[in-house]
This record gives sequence, structure tokens and C-alpha cells, in this order.
Amino acid sequence: MTGTATHAAPVADEAGLLAPRLRAMTVGSVALISLLAFEALAVGTAMPTVARSLDGLALYGIAFGGPFAAGVLAMVASGIWCDSRGPRAPMWHGLGWFVLGLVLAGGATTMGVLVAGRIVQGLGSGLLSVALYVIVGQAYPEALHRRIFAAFAAAWVVPSLVGPALAGLIVEHLGWRWVFLAVPVVAVPAVLLIHPGLRAIGAPPVTGLPSGAAARIGWACGAGVSAALLHIGGQQRGAATVALVALALIGLLVCAPRLLPAGFLRAGRGLPTVIGLRGLASAAFVGAEVVIPLMLSRERGLSPTAAGLVLTTGALAWSAGSWLQGRMPPPRSRATLPRAGLTCIAAGTAVVTLAVAPAVPVWVGVLGWAGAGLGMGLLYPSLSVLTLELSAPGEQGRNSSSLQLGDSLFAATVLALTGAVLAAGAAPGPASYAGTLAVASGLALLGVVLAGRVVPGASGIRAG
Repeated sequence: MTGTATHAAPVADEAGLLAPRLRAMTVGSVALISLLAFEALAVGTAMPTVARSLDGLALYGIAFGGPFAAGVLAMVASGIWCDSRGPRAPMWHGLGWFVLGLVLAGGATTMGVLVAGRIVQGLGSGLLSVALYVIVGQAYPEALHRRIFAAFAAAWVVPSLVGPALAGLIVEHLGWRWVFLAVPVVAVPAVLLIHPGLRAIGAPPVTGLPSGAAARIGWACGAGVSAALLHIGGQQRGAATVALVALALIGLLVCAPRLLPAGFLRAGRGLPTVIGLRGLASAAFVGAEVVIPLMLSRERGLSPTAAGLVLTTGALAWSAGSWLQGRMPPPRSRATLPRAGLTCIAAGTAVVTLAVAPAVPVWVGVLGWAGAGLGMGLLYPSLSVLTLELSAPGEQGRNSSSLQLGDSLFAATVLALTGAVLAAGAAPGPASYAGTLAVASGLALLGVVLAGRVVPGASGIRAG
């Protein structure tokens, strides 16, 4: 039977994540996740000002699609690298590319240079995100996996609460360049905190490149280009949207399955379903999240600030759910937490749909979105833990990259399609809001049906 591999002796967990041998690594890892999250969220706030300042509106779409495509390629490369050489080199290279990209973007005098910096930054982010998951699998005892992934989830939630507002203040009072240039000041010390713990991780069980590594890089390039087209197409209007989104979806259907575990498309037991559930949950939550502020503003008359506060309740509930799953006793079945989380997402999103009707109080929708956030908190860390549990010693990097790839590609697909639906008519109305929210709820409900398949079959737990 395969399981989570630790290449060094497991650290006793009496003191939890802040045990002496884990304290610096925990602080550094959580800080790095927070920085990746802040940068991802802050750029959206700063980019309109950047485009005006550099006269670069024509490259606005690629400023987002380019880094996303680079991140897809980097996630696959990082998984291969971690499995063949360990996570130390991907971590340092990821930091180097991330910082270089931020410096290029912050110092850009043309939009083309800024886009180049953003693409380099995306490469670094992809390398770092997968390496951090592998570090958890190899440096932390299994008893602490749910808690460290809960800390990672909280590290994403906090920037989602303060990141856009903080970025706005930076743009207004210091200038947009500091949205990029301030992050390296904290990123480098964060990785330095992680580095001593990396030295305790021994040589990986696999030497040399895994079989099929070159082919995976090729398919990752195809998936990355398709993801960029999908992102750009979602920002267009009319026939251009249909053409670009259709081309991107064809590319993803061809390339993505070759980067995910065998049996993914048929929801094979074990890891293929774990990856699929993460993608479904991400697509459901993001698909609803992008609709809710628009719906509440246009149909219920809420101010942008009030509509944003509704999303904040979901983020806070996500953090609470992550904390809860990290401290409850391990469930008897691997399927319990994923099923509970997806049920909350499906039910919560369905309740939000009711708020389209004027007769339904807005607070009903707020409670529904809090329920969906609670579900994400229960689900996300538990699926990360399952990915490591179901990974053989030489497959943690590959499977961690598959988990994050599925997450990103599902979310990007739903965002593009949702944007196309909302832009299809003269103006979105109750029917389009209700339809997109119903689709989001349906995706989560499909996950509820499939959740029992995270339990591997009798033949074993390794992915093909």
C-alpha cells in the first residue's frame, strides 16, 4: 500500500505546527502562500491604473492570460522536478523567477515589458505552489497535514479580505509600481525561513527524469496556451468570444487529460476522483462568486461595498471551515469531509439563487454564501491531504501539480463561460443570474454524487 512519503524522520507533533523543528518552516510557508495570494488579488485592483499609465489597454487581456499560461507550464515542470530531484531546487528557482518578474513589472516603462514580467512571475508562482505541497508531504508528519493545509487556506483567505483594499491604497498613495516591488521584500525572507527545513529532506526515491516527462511538458505547453486563449476570450465580446473560447476548450479537452491521473474523465476511484472533486468545487465556488456582486448590485440595489461584504462572509466561513476540519478527529471514511463540503457548496449556492427574487430577504443569500464558504473550508484542505495520502513516494510532485492544475483549469473554464453568458445579451438579468448560479450548484451536486469514489478500490490506490 502506498502513502505519504517522508524522506526524513517524521517530526514529533506534540507541539503541532510550531514545534521547534517546524516553526520556521511553518511561518515561512504560510507567509509565502499569503504573498502569492496577495499578488494574485492585488494585480486585479492595480491593473486598470497600470494600463492607463503605460497606454497598454490592447495588452490588458494577455497581462492576465500570459501569467496563467506560464503557471500551468510551471506547475507541471515543478511536479517533475520535485519527483526527480526533491523540492529544494524548484523552491529556490521559483523564488528567483517570482522576484525577477515582480521587479520587471514594477520597473516597466511599456506595457510589453510589464506583460513579460507578469509571465515570468507566473512561472515562479507555479514552481513555488507545487514545491510547497511536496514539502508538506516530505517534512511534516501525516498527523499535521490537515492542520498545515488549513493554515494554507487561511493564508489565502486573509489576502482576499484585505488585499484589494490594501492594493488600492498603495496605488493611490505610493503608486502602482509598489504593488509589485513591495512583495519581494517579504518573499525572500519567507523562503530563507523554509530553507533550513529543506536540508533535512533526504534524496528523493526516484533518480533522473520520470518516464514521459518530455511529453508532459509538451502537453502542458498546449494546455497553457489554451488557458491563455480561454482567459482572453472571456474578456471579448460577440463573435470573438465564441471563437476564442471554442478554440480554447478544444485545446483543453485534448491536452488537460494527459496531465491528470489516468481515469480522470471517468472518475476513477482514488486519486482521479480527488482531482476531479477539487476542480468541481473550485468551478462551482468561483462561478458563483463572480456572479453574486453583480446580481446583488443590479437586482437588489446593494452598493459595491455592501455586495463585496457579502463575499467577505464566504471568505470568513471558508477560514472557519478550514480551522474546523484541522481540529476535528479524523473521520472514519475518506469521503466524509469532501462529501460534507460539496453538500454545503451545492446547498449554499442554491440558497443564494433564491436572492434573485425581490421577495426573498438579502440576508438569506448571505447565509447561503456563508454555507458555501464553510463547505470550501471543509473540502479544500481535506482533498490536499488525500492527494498526499494516495501518492507513491516518487509521485508527490506530479500529483500535487495535477491537483492544482485541475483546480485552475476548471475555474478558468467556468469563469470564461460565465462571462460569455452574462455578456450575451444587452444586459444580464434575473434569468442569466439564476441560470449561472444553478449551474454552479449543479457542479457541486455532481461532486456530492462522486465523493464516495475518493476511497480507492481493492486493487490499490496508485494512480495510473
